[in-house]
Amino acid sequence: MQVYRRRLLTLILIPISLLMIVLARGNSWIAEYVLARGIYKFLSQVLSNITGLIPISIMEFSIYTFIIIFIVFLIHIIRLLFKDRKSIKETIIIYLINFTCTLSVIFFLFVILAGTNYYRYPFSKINNMSVKESSIDELYELNIYLARKAYEIRNEIELAGKDINDDGIIEFNETSWDDLTKMASKAFDNLSINYPVFEGRYGRPKPVIASKFMSRMEITGIFWPFTLEANVNIHVPDYTIPATMAHEIAHQRGFMREDEANYIAFLACNYSDDLVFRYSGTMLALSIAGNALYKEDKVLYSQSREIFSEGMFADLKNKSVYWSQFEDTVISTVSNKMNDTYLKVNNQKDGVKSYGRMVDLLLAGYRDKIYY
Repeated sequence: MQVYRRRLLTLILIPISLLMIVLARGNSWIAEYVLARGIYKFLSQVLSNITGLIPISIMEFSIYTFIIIFIVFLIHIIRLLFKDRKSIKETIIIYLINFTCTLSVIFFLFVILAGTNYYRYPFSKINNMSVKESSIDELYELNIYLARKAYEIRNEIELAGKDINDDGIIEFNETSWDDLTKMASKAFDNLSINYPVFEGRYGRPKPVIASKFMSRMEITGIFWPFTLEANVNIHVPDYTIPATMAHEIAHQRGFMREDEANYIAFLACNYSDDLVFRYSGTMLALSIAGNALYKEDKVLYSQSREIFSEGMFADLKNKSVYWSQFEDTVISTVSNKMNDTYLKVNNQKDGVKSYGRMVDLLLAGYRDKIYY
């Protein structure tokens, strides 16, 4: 039992983790400069480059391994119930010790590699953006701007002809995953010229084998802080993948709030040299801004859609048909509830509604004329 007493020493990581959260929550300067730009930035680059050497998702196989271990544990307990009831109490105690110690390590890793980043300065403050209440007219103007931008980029893609299938839908018929990850990294390199907070070298995004199951959970990507991996669902419509990659990279680079990660994805895609990346980011912003306009004024929303090209409508219809098959299932409902709870626990009190707050950042950027 001496070994297990030593293992219990890992429980000290729990109060250390809680102290870090208290410090970050109570002082955004500490969260920003000591933790996010200090400890996290150093550790994240080291770890993500190490895990990035493995081309497959470590997160995915860690989950499979956990399931196997759990099944073996249950089988072992059941066998003891029938064969050796005397030792079952000691066995359960040992398992509980190991489980508790493992949880303390996991909790510490989450806090230092993700948790405290929820309390850093808002992206708008870091970049002196003028976020404020906006009129419906400003929201309409933003939608018109984004619609025209998407229209122009979509036409350029059609003229290039490289990433359009026979149905007129964007599809990566000549672009490999390796090409996409290189484009994503290059986009953030370009972005970091004007936004130095994104400087650094990190592991590239990884495709998830069980992507269709992710779709059943209505999940397009997962940032896994324990391995610093940006995991991406590749079963979704192709034109949405670049924006998802950029969103998860934003998390990887220390921006955990969902609204900010979406906005950063839009920015990074716009700094890309690739047309589909720029289209993907613009369509992400247009969809979110359009949803906000629809809630405020359906007539203006309809007017903004008059700018859409046939290609844009084709992509949107393809996306709608794809996701409709996963709506309101048991898996998606449970997944959304878990995601909502996770966001609320981690300083995003609006839960999944916080995704909509990206509109304020889009309006601030449009007002400050930072898009091109």
